[in-house]
Amino acid sequence: MNLPIFAKEIPIVRVYLIGYMASGKSWLGKELASATVLDFLDLDELFESRYKVSILDFFEKYGEPLFRKLERELLHETMDSDNLVISTGGGAPCYFDNMDIILKSGTSLYLRMEIPELIGRIKGIKKKRPLLKNVSSARLEGYIRDQLVEREPYYLRANYVFNGPDYSVENIIKVLEL
Repeated sequence: MNLPIFAKEIPIVRVYLIGYMASGKSWLGKELASATVLDFLDLDELFESRYKVSILDFFEKYGEPLFRKLERELLHETMDSDNLVISTGGGAPCYFDNMDIILKSGTSLYLRMEIPELIGRIKGIKKKRPLLKNVSSARLEGYIRDQLVEREPYYLRANYVFNGPDYSVENIIKVLEL
């Protein structure tokens, strides 16, 4: 007797990591992917690979508006991939309808970090960050605070908020039921 075979529907998993620069999105994305069956994609690395230019050089040559437009196109491409952890750039959720796309396409995690911790992390990489390149050390805290005032309303729309810097991959896996 032939019994019907019922295929179990496998859920599509896309986990978007959002948050301010240096909040740990890339590191956590790699850790989360290696601890699960998910692949990892860093949106900033994809940009640099696709356009064969560093984001810093792109900003200097073409400006932020074109960068944000191309970044949005790359974000849209993530909707065609399954079983993926995506690390977005710090500003990605805050432009166009990007946060809506993130919320429709998968599960989002805001990696929230306090300003003193961000300052400590950013000081060593400031020259590589186009938006911070010309910000003096004396002005850094105020700049980050101002940007967070603008960006946090987008970040707080995430499905989950995890406070750093000690993110637990095991806790995130449990919460997301991966």
